[in-house]
Amino acid sequence: MIVVEDVHKHFGGFHAVDGATLEIKSGSITGLIGPNGAGKTTLFNVIAGVLKPTSGRVFMDGEDITGLEPHDLFGKGLLRTFQIAHEFSSMSVRENLMMVPAGQTGETLWNTWFGRRRIADEERALLAKADEVLEFLTIDHLKDEKAGNLSGGQKKLLELGRTMMVDAKIVFLDEVGAGVNRTLLNTIGDAILRLNKERGYTFCMIEHDMDFIGRLCDPVICMAEGKVLAEGTIDEIKANEQVIEAYLGTGLKNKDAVSA
Repeated sequence: MIVVEDVHKHFGGFHAVDGATLEIKSGSITGLIGPNGAGKTTLFNVIAGVLKPTSGRVFMDGEDITGLEPHDLFGKGLLRTFQIAHEFSSMSVRENLMMVPAGQTGETLWNTWFGRRRIADEERALLAKADEVLEFLTIDHLKDEKAGNLSGGQKKLLELGRTMMVDAKIVFLDEVGAGVNRTLLNTIGDAILRLNKERGYTFCMIEHDMDFIGRLCDPVICMAEGKVLAEGTIDEIKANEQVIEAYLGTGLKNKDAVSA
């Protein structure tokens, strides 16, 4: 679904992404790991249109999407979440979801005057969709809670719910497990697996929790110093000497620490 060809992203003399090449297959849950400063989030931002690459190309379903704006990619079904959730804190959880779909009838002044029936019908459909999403994510009891009052893990579930309000093809998850307790992390993991298996979502996720990556992801791609270092199953990655060196600067004698 996604092909990244020799992508570079430079910030002055710093090469955050330095010739990364990788593929994300349709229907997969691909893990992207690497030490801090490896270029993972920068690469995410390039793919998702937040940053323009210095050079290189990005393709989605064979179409060159290099440099397209995030809203254009949103329309093509490419979505991303962020390590720090971006909710509308003063709005309810349900309202946060209903805001997601673009091109709603009520967004134009003309339609608020002359298209009230259509707006009402559309809002009923959005309400039903939001309630279905919240039930799927097992947080329907929070539908009327202000989003700003949610815990960190609940906000991550809300971010995932936003991707369900539109026809997402591929979702990029940036450290969905950061700051989330183990119980909620399991809930998030269950939702990702169900979306993948039951609804055909493709995922690519940056994550430091190797147990979480091992449960969900195949393949796993490791980056270091802006380049793709290795790709394989989680067991192959844990046993890879180059990966161990990148994380620890040591040899095989400490390879078990990669799983920490």
